[in-house]
Amino acid sequence: MSAAADTGEEVGRESPYAQHAYGAHFAEVQVDTVTGEIRVRRLLGVYAAGRILNPRTARSQFIGGMTMGLGMALTEGSTMDAAFGEYTEKDLASYHVPACADVPAIEAHWIDEDDPHLNPTGGKGIGEIGVVGTAAAVANAVHHAVGARLRELPLTPDKVLPYVNPVR
Repeated sequence: MSAAADTGEEVGRESPYAQHAYGAHFAEVQVDTVTGEIRVRRLLGVYAAGRILNPRTARSQFIGGMTMGLGMALTEGSTMDAAFGEYTEKDLASYHVPACADVPAIEAHWIDEDDPHLNPTGGKGIGEIGVVGTAAAVANAVHHAVGARLRELPLTPDKVLPYVNPVR
């Protein structure tokens, strides 16, 4: 016995409704004026992602994405070796991702949504929704702390120091 389904018509049809998940991110940072080190003290993410089907795994997904965004904002960067034309960060010893000590208190919440136009379950994709918004929130908090808009990630001490201690 076999079963078959043809979803070509549904997939090919344009929906008149937006089906995206959205999020708002907030960060509290502390910038050391001597070393230029940025420490994130708190992160908050609030999401509108349709019906959350499994709250435990959704919260883990949001927090995991926010942790990745923290790395994007502060530690993860690649440099090209001019002599050999390859990346100098080839392993986790040189490509720095956040460790437990780097991850602050993270809160992830969501708004219960009921979207009858979405799909039968009412769920939206949450994938990596926490990543980019977190990096932007950290950069905005640093801007608020030092008064300068830094537009190149990661926000390393060498980029921050000219603004926190311009006398150097």
